[in-house]
Amino acid sequence: MMEKLIGLLAGFVIAVISSWRYAGIVLLMAIESACIPLPSEIIMPFSGYLVSTGTLVLWLVAVAGAVGCVVGSWLAYALGAWGGRPLVERYGRYVLVSHHDLDLADRWFQRHGDITIFIGRLLPVVRTFIAFPAGVARMPLWRFTAYTFLGSLIWCWGLAWIGLKLGQHWDTLGVYFHRFDALIGVAILGGLALYVWRHLRHMRRH
Repeated sequence: MMEKLIGLLAGFVIAVISSWRYAGIVLLMAIESACIPLPSEIIMPFSGYLVSTGTLVLWLVAVAGAVGCVVGSWLAYALGAWGGRPLVERYGRYVLVSHHDLDLADRWFQRHGDITIFIGRLLPVVRTFIAFPAGVARMPLWRFTAYTFLGSLIWCWGLAWIGLKLGQHWDTLGVYFHRFDALIGVAILGGLALYVWRHLRHMRRH
């Protein structure tokens, strides 16, 4: 199942970037940053592979990825800022978001807002969802945008550089990815189970 899902996602990403090039990178990275888990770990390395073939240029690939991250993050930020805490307090329980999460996000962004966004953009998974709590915490938009762009630029350039260096060996990567499918699946399920258990326990207490 995991192998099939990865294959479908990879096929979609490759088709979009091959057809739309830089615009496709912007679109895909915007989706990834709008709290939709479309993996940048596929998007940017394949873009880097196209750099190795002379189809794309590395610095333009990195900038396109960072711009896409900013656009998608604006959407997630707006949802958090305009819907705000009442939206999450009303509907958050359906996705296991508790009052404790909101309190923690508010305190964290008041104390460490800038560094939270910058570092969050360099972390897998976290980078996909970091914009919404920033909006809920009402982090100043210009600072949010600046740190989102800077962190995303480093992330996108790094992944694209890896794809560039792998070059013509791109087709052989699947062999190595497949070896870790089961481990990845177990890690995802374990993390999800822990997340659900922690939130259900907390909500029962309150």
